[in-house]
Amino acid sequence: MKENPIRSLPGIPMLLGLLLAAVASVFLFIVGLAVAWPLCVLAVLMGAAALLSLCGVYMVEPNQAAVLSLFGKYVGTVKDNGLRWNNPFFTKKKVSQRVRNFESGKLKVNELDGSPIEIAAVIVWQVVDSAEAVYNVDDYESFVHIQSESALRAMATSYPYDQHEEGQLALRSHAAEISLHLKNELVERLADAGVQVLDARISHLAYAPEIAQAMLQRQQANAIISARTRIVAGAVGMVEMALAELQKNGVVQLDEERKANMVSNLLVVLCGDRATQPIVNAGTLY
Repeated sequence: MKENPIRSLPGIPMLLGLLLAAVASVFLFIVGLAVAWPLCVLAVLMGAAALLSLCGVYMVEPNQAAVLSLFGKYVGTVKDNGLRWNNPFFTKKKVSQRVRNFESGKLKVNELDGSPIEIAAVIVWQVVDSAEAVYNVDDYESFVHIQSESALRAMATSYPYDQHEEGQLALRSHAAEISLHLKNELVERLADAGVQVLDARISHLAYAPEIAQAMLQRQQANAIISARTRIVAGAVGMVEMALAELQKNGVVQLDEERKANMVSNLLVVLCGDRATQPIVNAGTLY
């Protein structure tokens, strides 16, 4: 069911006119008591119609819509701000179309590799079709919350926590791509409720407490291995450059054994965790 805008009458002139009609009916009733009883009946009918018409006056705030129905049938939606008037038999349900946001609770799910993690997200949303929000779902606010948690669970199980391969998307390292996936998932789930998802971002991401320590040790080990790999690669490059410069400038002529010894010493100096203590050799290598 799509939203159908309808016209409404200004509420202030209608309110003033109905109040004058009510006052006139009282005056007519008093006159009827003194002149003729049919005037009293007319005054009572006139006053009852004025009071009934007052039920058609309602107020619409900015960024709010009034969904009108007549005996269960959808009539239309009024978005004009201020005091408005429509048929007093219309049932009016007001729907806020302001931008809203909420943070989901911390969900415990298994990521792609099967490790338990804790994840939460902030969802920014807005009602764009009041008729769908009222008639397509029972409670659109509850629907948004439940579907958001469901989409977050589905998204979390589709990616690993950490990146293990080059080019692989991961929850921790690809925030923009993960947020876009979550937003698209929510757009698909909430389309029938007349809700537009403006933004969706992860607000909390961590390993579950029972494996957090083990995962921290694995991350530290991976970081150490990565750092060592870069150090060794840099050291090998520096050794190659040193040997090439020595040979190019003819500073010293080294045989294969002396080159191996020099390479060994340079790698120890460049790759060691602590500063090395030099030993001065006053003789020869043999």
